[in-house]
Amino acid sequence: MNAGIGGTDSLFGAARLERDLLREQPDFVIVDFSVNDKAKECFQETFEGVLRKLLSWPSEPAVLVLNNVYYDTGENAQDLHNQAAARYGISWVSIRDTVYERMLEGKYRREDLTPDGLHPSDFGHRLVADEVIRYLEKVKEEALSRQDFPEGERERERAAKLPEPMTRNAYEQAVCLDCLNSFPEASGFVADARGHLDFLVKEGKAQGDFFRNGWIGKERGDWIAFAITSSCLAIQYRKSVKGDACIARLTIEGIDGNEEISVILDGNFEESWGDCLYMERILEHKERRLRRVRVEVIKKGKVPFYLLSFIAA
Repeated sequence: MNAGIGGTDSLFGAARLERDLLREQPDFVIVDFSVNDKAKECFQETFEGVLRKLLSWPSEPAVLVLNNVYYDTGENAQDLHNQAAARYGISWVSIRDTVYERMLEGKYRREDLTPDGLHPSDFGHRLVADEVIRYLEKVKEEALSRQDFPEGERERERAAKLPEPMTRNAYEQAVCLDCLNSFPEASGFVADARGHLDFLVKEGKAQGDFFRNGWIGKERGDWIAFAITSSCLAIQYRKSVKGDACIARLTIEGIDGNEEISVILDGNFEESWGDCLYMERILEHKERRLRRVRVEVIKKGKVPFYLLSFIAA
């Protein structure tokens, strides 16, 4: 099952994990946010939230971290990610330390591995898969040689308490607020309630539109308002490559009505690879309390403003 969504990071991953993956009760999960997460501590915290939610799930999935890489620069978030993985005894497979290193040594040409410096070609994907398979075969061989599968041992190990988190761990219980579970006040904004997207891939293409279950505003003055209790908050909205998209303003008020934050949300995307599920962090580790969050279209465009969700933790 491919539950990945291109261009998104572990903040979104932590919030949608149950909805988009764990409901399938997986036995084995490969986690990779190494190129969409930045090498910043805030992403180590959201990534740790993903790992802790996986490890505490009743189906007891085995977990492997995969570190993909920017082939032009060698950049990724693996150092921070793997620190978190090590805390929980989770193994990882690093493409930076294997395929990328062999490219630097001259065994492969960059253009054979990737057309754009990031996304692997078919040949590049084959090499990534080979590294994962090689690791799993090694695990299998070592386990069979030890014959270390006594009855009940796995369950007892999983029942043991998870170690204390290495970060502030605000995102283990993050939730994704969309039009299927939230009922805001609105004027002009309409819900796009098309239900759950099945993560199916056919002939190399994801089936369905990832922009769903949000709210759409088209006219200047359209607004939507939420009452959200959280200490951390992010908004996810569409940035469009089509040009002339609507622009909105987000304001946050305390329960006393005083404005605390004002952020411009520009629906125009400067890159060209496709519309972006853009995530913008609004609050991080503030006092946990009820706030009024309001989004209003302030500039009309040909492309409507699409508010996908809020991520609250």
